[in-house]
Amino acid sequence: MLYYLFNYINKVYGPPGFDIFRFLTFRSALAAITGLFLAVYVGPRIINYLTKNQIGEAKKQDGPKFHWSKAGTPTMGGLIILLSVFVPVLLWGDIKSVYVILLTVGTLWLGAVGFLDDYLKVVKKYPNGLIGRYKLLGQVFIGLVIGVAIYLLPEFQDFNTLTTVPFLKNVNLDLSVLYIPAVVFIVTATSNAVNLTDGLDGLAIGVSAIVMIALALLSYITGNVRLAEYLNIIYMPGSGELTVFVAALVGASLGFLWFNCYPAQVFMGDTGSLALGGAFGILAVLIKKELFIPILGGVFFMETISVIIQRLYFKYTKKKYGEGKRVFKMAPIHHHFEMKGWQEPKIVVRFYIIAIILAIVSLVSFKIR
Repeated sequence: MLYYLFNYINKVYGPPGFDIFRFLTFRSALAAITGLFLAVYVGPRIINYLTKNQIGEAKKQDGPKFHWSKAGTPTMGGLIILLSVFVPVLLWGDIKSVYVILLTVGTLWLGAVGFLDDYLKVVKKYPNGLIGRYKLLGQVFIGLVIGVAIYLLPEFQDFNTLTTVPFLKNVNLDLSVLYIPAVVFIVTATSNAVNLTDGLDGLAIGVSAIVMIALALLSYITGNVRLAEYLNIIYMPGSGELTVFVAALVGASLGFLWFNCYPAQVFMGDTGSLALGGAFGILAVLIKKELFIPILGGVFFMETISVIIQRLYFKYTKKKYGEGKRVFKMAPIHHHFEMKGWQEPKIVVRFYIIAIILAIVSLVSFKIR
């Protein structure tokens, strides 16, 4: 809203010092700062409300027993993240941008699905929360909306089904009729992947912040004609506006990490994890970097694959030998390291290091093609 106000002042009265608000980098910086301080400000208030109303994490029977002490820790803290993202976007972003609209709608929708799941588990005391197929239906629905919008809207008509191929110069893959199903799969997979990663204090939110910093750079480059041409990637006019949203998300994530680092004062719950994962997938789709997801989101990918391997191997050995065996001591893989005796903060920091390395590899890949 302030973006439009300052633009109006510049048009009517001439640039009286407000002309700087036209610049994407300046507004992105403001969005990040606003998101950070808003999260730090509203965080204690939301945590106190959750604590007062006994909205706390339930004991997880399928997790490590030494995590049972975390039962009762306030959850649904994803509300802090969502609030601290959308206020800065409303203030400093161009909310008429189709890119911002699609990302906002997708993130809010998945945040609402996660909120419903948390509400049913924590408030209504349903053991499994939202029934799995209904949660999946919500994820598939928003993926379908995003896919159809990109396929049909005129803003995307020159590159709607294309995607950049990592490490190859001037090579774009055309998914054609498979594009919409691919978007549905990506949005569903990334939202679930972050959800699986959210098992240690500060893990999911810290890795998300690292991934989003890289995506902010990629969004800015994709929307800048000179940089896009220099790096030989698809130029998408207007996509740079996503940088404001992503910057706000980085600021909000860092603010939330203040309360979520070990020992956590609050958990994000599905409210935050589904929204963050969905935002990651939708962003990659909007800037045509879908094939970078396994690299840039390598930590999330690793967590998801560990669960798939564990389940498939258990079913296979049970069918063949009559007794199920496991590859990992426990899945997702961060629990495997816990069961090996690694301390929680050590696992989290080492996963941060991996995420940073993968983010650097993803960014460098545009120059070594």
